[in-house]
Amino acid sequence: MPIEGFDYKAFAANMAEQAKDLVPKDLQDREKEYIVKTLGNFTMLAGEALYNDDSLNLSVEQAVFITQIIAEWSFHKSIDLVHSGILPEYWDGIMQKIAFTIFEVAKQAIIRKIPQEQLLQAVEHHVVKVYKSSIEELEQKGIIDENTKNRAESQSNIDAMAQQAQAEQQKQAQEAAEQAQNAQNDAEKRKEERQNKRKMREQAASIQKTGVTQKQMKLMSLALVLKILSQDKVTTILNKFEQSDSQAIAQYMNMADLESHLDADLISGCLNEIKEYLPQKRKLTKENVLGDLLRIYRNAPREKIEKVIKNERPLVKRFISQAYDGEYSDLPLRVAGIVAQYVEESV
Repeated sequence: MPIEGFDYKAFAANMAEQAKDLVPKDLQDREKEYIVKTLGNFTMLAGEALYNDDSLNLSVEQAVFITQIIAEWSFHKSIDLVHSGILPEYWDGIMQKIAFTIFEVAKQAIIRKIPQEQLLQAVEHHVVKVYKSSIEELEQKGIIDENTKNRAESQSNIDAMAQQAQAEQQKQAQEAAEQAQNAQNDAEKRKEERQNKRKMREQAASIQKTGVTQKQMKLMSLALVLKILSQDKVTTILNKFEQSDSQAIAQYMNMADLESHLDADLISGCLNEIKEYLPQKRKLTKENVLGDLLRIYRNAPREKIEKVIKNERPLVKRFISQAYDGEYSDLPLRVAGIVAQYVEESV
């Protein structure tokens, strides 16, 4: 009796409909139509044969399994034939041999209760064998040449789709790993921000307890650093501050017990904050030296600059003079940098 519950017509139609979305986009419309039509026809024929074969006594699941194998291999090998270079009039003959082989191998494997994995391996082995022998037969008959034979035998859409699926899985895994890493980085960043905010609140509370303002704390922290520098460097740095701040720093430097007024964490926090506003050391180049001098010229009268270099050597005077015109003389670059810094500090 027919297999109850096995609607092979609906199943074949469903498989053909799914195939429309999987057909390679680079194929022509007639080629796509052939692939979908071939899959639908062979699936329908196989399903009908199984449905009406009372001797097999198959379950619905077994009938669906065999029919699905034929549908999938019909799809892959019809694509291989389209890409093979073999003329379309020979495609049906090859596909019929493949479909019949799958049907018989799968049916016998089910009857003999061979495990599903071994069944699939056996089907693949015989499909490849029949496909290859059919191609070689066409060559022997002179229908195709050796190049076409080699091209046809090298086609394997099932392997191509497996590689594509693997690549997509790897891509998804990589994207998931990157997202996880980004999430972890964001979490660590938020944690660090919370810690910094808490630390700033603690520092602010500590400062309030000492009765010292935030600005005074920064000036004290800077004073601690300046205490270990040479007097020339200290003078250079203090000249860049407003007079009131410069005087305050100098007073703090003279405090014998300055360290006792400051907490180590507070000092570190203040210095890090000050560091963000310090200018970055630039590479010593002719362009940078000239740029610095031109900036000085815009902010200071020429007479004042000439007064600064009044007692300098002629080579230095010529360098300063040419710099007004945006020209660089033959003064060594290191010396030029020192001269530019000297002029800036002197005016």
